[in-house]
Order: sequence, then structure tokens, then C-alpha cells
Amino acid sequence: MNFSDTPLSPGTRVAARVEYLGQGYHGWQSQPHLDVMTVQEVLEQSLQEIAGVATKITCAGRTDTGVHGFSQIVHFDDPVGRSVKAWVLGTNRHLPSDVRIHWAMPVEPEFHARFSATSREYRYLIANTPVRPALLNGLVTWFRHPLQLDLMNEAASSLIGEHDFSAFRAASCQANTPYRCVTRCQVTRQGDLVVVDVCANAFLHHMVRNIVGSLLAVGCGSQSVDWFRSVLATQDRTLAAETAPPDGLYLTAVRYPDSFGLPATPPGPTLLEGRV
Repeated sequence: MNFSDTPLSPGTRVAARVEYLGQGYHGWQSQPHLDVMTVQEVLEQSLQEIAGVATKITCAGRTDTGVHGFSQIVHFDDPVGRSVKAWVLGTNRHLPSDVRIHWAMPVEPEFHARFSATSREYRYLIANTPVRPALLNGLVTWFRHPLQLDLMNEAASSLIGEHDFSAFRAASCQANTPYRCVTRCQVTRQGDLVVVDVCANAFLHHMVRNIVGSLLAVGCGSQSVDWFRSVLATQDRTLAAETAPPDGLYLTAVRYPDSFGLPATPPGPTLLEGRV
């Protein structure tokens, strides 16, 4: 991709795709009172190196500690009038190696990384092997018991549509409503990896990890498909399984209306190719 070196007008709204490895960060959101850095903090510091002034960013969806971002979308208002090339290549020079901007582009002032999004997609990677893999530590979640994907998919099908997802909502969730519309929840196997893909208009705090925790309980036979359905229906978090670890969770895509003209999101994460 070629990046324009023509300066933008000061005040231009810029959208960008950010990729990051979540292991070394205390989640996405800036938390100045903590000693551990967040992804937002390191990105804003690097943008400030290019702008010369503080540059605040807004993201499509905040991720927790240890959760990875393959295609996090952000926006910020260019405070001084730098080029797209400066915002991408220049910022990347100041970023640590586990955070990268893949593209940036000027967008209409009404574009909002969070509120303009029509859907978000997450992928959860599970190493379903007898022994914990060493090379993928932190990149996948290990689950040693054999999993029955047909049962997991049967349970997952009950999530499709608009539901009250209180049963899969963290107690700390601050969303105004527990209702979300899930359009896809599919479990597949790629070599030694079990992959859970979930797409919805939006997500509650820990929603994907809580869903995966209960799907694992069904897949290993400790709970039934009917149990999973009843958990959703009761809207009671205490009846669901434990929250799955953050290691295997990736924000893979955020969708927007075509009118904004954002680049297509590539499939990913692709580094594993489904083999441990």
C-alpha cells in the first residue's frame, strides 16, 4: 500500500487500523494510575511524537488485558496537518514492536470508530492438544480434553439473533442494556486448533470469553446443549461456566457502512494457519 505524503488540513479526521499483541499491556483503555502501560497510551504517545502535541484517539471496542487486536479501528483528529505517510510510517517508528498501524486515511467528520460501526468480529483460538504448546504461549488458550465440535455448534446456534446476554456478561460491565444481536457463532477445527468465530452488532464486557467458557463445558461433555440453552434463557451469570482466559481472543474485524470507504479487512490472524 502506498501512503500519501501530502499534508492533511489541520482538524481532518483520520481513521486507522491498529494491530497489537495484548500480552504486555493492561488492556486497551488508558489508565494513568497504573504502572503497566495500555495500548491506547503507547499509541497516543507515538502519535504525539509525530504531531508535537497531545493526540487523543477513540477505538471501536476496548479490549481487556491479554486480548489481542488484529484489526482494531481508531480515529483521531489531526491537530497539525501531517500526511498519511507520517501518521503510518512515522508513528510505527516510535511504537514498540508489538503494536503497529497498518493504514490510515482521512474520513468524513461524522465518522466515529465506535458509533459508526455496524458489527464487530472476534476469534478465539484454542490449542486442543494433550500437552500445552510452548511456541504459542499467550497466543492461544490450551484445553487438553477432547472437544466435540458438533455439540459446541449446536449450542452456539442458540445465540443467533437478539437476546439478553446477561448470562454471559461480566459483573463489571457498564453497558446500558444487556441486549445484543449475534449474527454468527461458529466453531471449526484447523489442525490442532479449535477456532470460535463470533460476530455481533456489539459485545458486552467478557461476553465472548464467557460464551467460550460455556461452549468448552459442552464440548468436553461436562455440560449438555440443553444446559447451555437454559443458561442463556435464565440470564443468570452464576449458572454459566468460568470465563475463558484472554490469551486466545482476537478482535479480528470491525465493519462500517461502505460509504466511509475504509479498506477491506484481511482474514486473520493468519500467522498460525491452524497448526500447533
